[in-house]
Amino acid sequence: MFREAQSTDFDAIMALYRQLHPHDPPITDGSDRATFDQILATEWLHLYVLEQDEAVIATTYLNLIPNITRTASPYAVIENVVVDERRRGRGHGKRIMAHTLQQAWDAGCYKAMLMTGSRRESTHAFYRACGFSADDKTGYTARPTKGPYNQAGPDEASRSVSKPYM
Repeated sequence: MFREAQSTDFDAIMALYRQLHPHDPPITDGSDRATFDQILATEWLHLYVLEQDEAVIATTYLNLIPNITRTASPYAVIENVVVDERRRGRGHGKRIMAHTLQQAWDAGCYKAMLMTGSRRESTHAFYRACGFSADDKTGYTARPTKGPYNQAGPDEASRSVSKPYM
């Protein structure tokens, strides 16, 4: 079942995020829970889960961005797409992405975007199968010059995490 995440889904979603970013250090000051609660309380931010047999098996994070161009139509940014590694390859990813995209279209978005750091062809094939095109636009990222995430690369384990802005 596809549904909006609830407060009680925090631990299950965090377990999926550890699969997505296994080298991220644990957050011990409670800021992860505070941010989760803030997301749930914000009108334009949506955490979704796919549940099977009463277990959360996948999640997506849909950000609806108000926009002045394109007849003042919002656009969507989808982040943190994760299917439990034990349940991959069974169509769950396509299912949660189809529902997430439908939520964006129902909100009046004129486009949905996502970025992936994966270099695996299977990941790119998955997103193409979900209706995304890598040929439409070029994506760029910038990172702060100071702080724990000031450089891209696989050496995330050596980085420390500072408290997020709020």
